[in-house]
Amino acid sequence: MPALAPFGVRSFRFQWPADLATSWAFEMEMLILGWYMLVETGSVLMLTVFASLQYHGTLFSPLFGVMGDRIGHRNVLCAMRILYAALAAALMTLVFMDLLQPFYVFVIAALLGLVRPSDLVMRYSLIGETMPPGLLIGAMSLSRVTVDSARIAGALAGAGVVATLGMGPAYALVTTLYFVSFVLTLRVGSERTVITGTTPVRPRTSPWHDLKDVADHVWNRPQLRAGMYFAFLLNLTAFPIVQGLMPYVAKEIYHADQTVLGYLIAGFAVGALIGSVLLSRYGSIIRPARVTLVSGALWYLMLLVFAHQTSLLIGILTLVCAGVAQSFCMIPLSTMLMRTSDERFRGRVLGIRMLAIYGLPLGLLLAGPLVGSVNFVATAMLYCGTGLLLTLLIAVRWHAHLWRMDAPANRR
Repeated sequence: MPALAPFGVRSFRFQWPADLATSWAFEMEMLILGWYMLVETGSVLMLTVFASLQYHGTLFSPLFGVMGDRIGHRNVLCAMRILYAALAAALMTLVFMDLLQPFYVFVIAALLGLVRPSDLVMRYSLIGETMPPGLLIGAMSLSRVTVDSARIAGALAGAGVVATLGMGPAYALVTTLYFVSFVLTLRVGSERTVITGTTPVRPRTSPWHDLKDVADHVWNRPQLRAGMYFAFLLNLTAFPIVQGLMPYVAKEIYHADQTVLGYLIAGFAVGALIGSVLLSRYGSIIRPARVTLVSGALWYLMLLVFAHQTSLLIGILTLVCAGVAQSFCMIPLSTMLMRTSDERFRGRVLGIRMLAIYGLPLGLLLAGPLVGSVNFVATAMLYCGTGLLLTLLIAVRWHAHLWRMDAPANRR
């Protein structure tokens, strides 16, 4: 199947560039504001508090899923993206008027953080709603490219965008990207789903009843329950190494500066991009649940190899391989969750899936004292060893639902 086959669907031809614009705007915005907070406050603590605001809205992702299932995923996504543009325009105005202060940045980052984590929920829900089953994993892979490409550019560019353009013009570009994304998102969806139209009539129930229904739905479908456990495990034990501890590795292991840190982060993102591109071409022939488990195990093995490297070049190449394994793990996992969910619950299931990200801050909080009391290598071995063991237990416990060739989770 051609790698670009999903672009044959009209909705995807608008959604992909809309998601790309949003992803690039996200990365630019966090880069600009993170640099501003560090320079203005001179406090690493304030920088970490600012960064943590990106995650607090994850708690509301299931409610965004409820809204999407009730009034249409595209309608909710349009509302979210016009909010991004409005917040960016407000901050741009403060910059040009020379009124910007760290307090305003915290307020705007907090408002953005309430909504931003659910952007992926709405993206994937729309893809599941508009894409034929045979093209689903290819479309998910191409959608992932929008995120990976933005991360590569952000890691390599550093604070150069502000140094070159100035904060005001840079934020004008961010605002423009958000607005372009909103306009393109208006054209996304099936013909019956329009921003001013109506949605199918459903019995009116409370949002809490809807959340109880989707919780029962996930619990009573073993492949969904196992997928949620595995997603939490990966956020708890794999992502802290590649997302939280890289500054420590660059400084203490490789005795280098921020430039090398950018290379390390970009190496992992390049690998993830390669994996996404490969899946867009060959994803239709894989067994999602099997590939998820095998790739998760390979991801842990690559991180173990990386933890023992003292050569920067080999370390970066190992991270590239880990990034490929990450894409081959996370994209089929999301595809499996969508394919095996009832269509009525798809947005809410993905909303619950987003809650697994809370494993990341928990893993980071545990990793800090461990690295300080022992060392990075021992901490990585503990995390990866635990991850490998629990991955095996998940595969054995839900063997009939995740490993059998005829299981719904492995349907091509």
